[in-house]
Amino acid sequence: MPRPLRVTAAALTLLLVTACNSASTGGSSPSSVRGVTADSIRVGGIVSMTSASGYSKKDTDLGARARYERANAEGGINGRKIEYLGAEDDGQDPAKNLAAARRLVQQEKVFAVSPMSSVTFAGADFLDAQKVPTVGWGTLPSFCGPEHLYGFNGCLVPTPGGTLNQTWPEGLASVLGGARGRSVALIAGDNDAGKFGIRTFTQGFKAAGFRVAYAKAVVPATSMPSDWSAYTKEILRSGPGGTAPDAVVSVMQTPYNIGLFTALKRSGYRGVVSDPTDYDPGLLAKDATKQALDGVYVLLQFQPFESDTPAMRQFKADIKKAAGGRDVPLNMHMMTGYMSADLFLSIAAQAGKDLTVDSFQKAANGFSDTGTLVGDRAEPKGQKESFGCGALVRLKNGRYEIAVPFTCHPPIPFG
Repeated sequence: MPRPLRVTAAALTLLLVTACNSASTGGSSPSSVRGVTADSIRVGGIVSMTSASGYSKKDTDLGARARYERANAEGGINGRKIEYLGAEDDGQDPAKNLAAARRLVQQEKVFAVSPMSSVTFAGADFLDAQKVPTVGWGTLPSFCGPEHLYGFNGCLVPTPGGTLNQTWPEGLASVLGGARGRSVALIAGDNDAGKFGIRTFTQGFKAAGFRVAYAKAVVPATSMPSDWSAYTKEILRSGPGGTAPDAVVSVMQTPYNIGLFTALKRSGYRGVVSDPTDYDPGLLAKDATKQALDGVYVLLQFQPFESDTPAMRQFKADIKKAAGGRDVPLNMHMMTGYMSADLFLSIAAQAGKDLTVDSFQKAANGFSDTGTLVGDRAEPKGQKESFGCGALVRLKNGRYEIAVPFTCHPPIPFG
């Protein structure tokens, strides 16, 4: 081989090795950081846009897009615009969730995944191992501990040593005039989220002073029951002396809640019913749905849309703009996407112009702010406990009203 060619080959080899080493270590040159260029940051999402039950979190994508569009309109993050690819649909399927995570990282080369909202998070270990900052709804244990994963309002399903958010039990205690002498039944789907939900809320309601009369994750997660009588009969006999409990709390999604609450009402139940998902004006379009959910107290872990604060007015304006200027019905999934994006943007801004995974993590480890739509935020606190804030709204006569105002409760140790 002639000498000039030998030198060129050696130089090329050195260049490739240097580039590979720089990329693998997350070096500071924009071209060496996955998903980051001199003028853009590439971000994708993973959301359950579809599901076997018909339940959809698709508006999570709209919420995230609204927040990213405002950030771009304001000049981006330290001079870089957000290139938001939209959300991958995992169909609430663990295999699809992992496949979506792999595609976003290996094919789309995203810097971050935000939002991530699903009842399954099979891609969690992969994203954390690949050092992908990921922000979503922390309703799964995967958001509680891994270095690169963040819940937009903290860790909601902690492991032993973490803490529990007491908004729900304390809120229902307020509705019932106190928890002393009151009983509650908890029911969930037979999946990981349901089982963890039963475990954590059992402890939370007991700590608030309730008697937990029934607590089971038994409803088929992939096939909604056509007959709820087996569940309602057991629940309605679970209270003291075989009586009905004072409150029935469902840790399930909307289609399931409609079936359960309709069956309870037909059985003559007159106690309090509550769930964490049915805050969606779009549900009121159908009379049957509106009737089934009338009187339900819904847990929120953000300011209610009925509140009038600067942050809420900004949220509504951003959503309207992202929806093409249309007044679209607001729902909690929009808020999930919006605040997931907001937390990512806030940490990335603090990381500075030299954005790398390392600089993002360093910024996260000292991050805090106040007065947001989810209350006061802080990291890494949020990887071990929730931010402790929330409200209850009630659907009454076809409209939502604030039943328990947005407030923050001290979390309790989880064990």
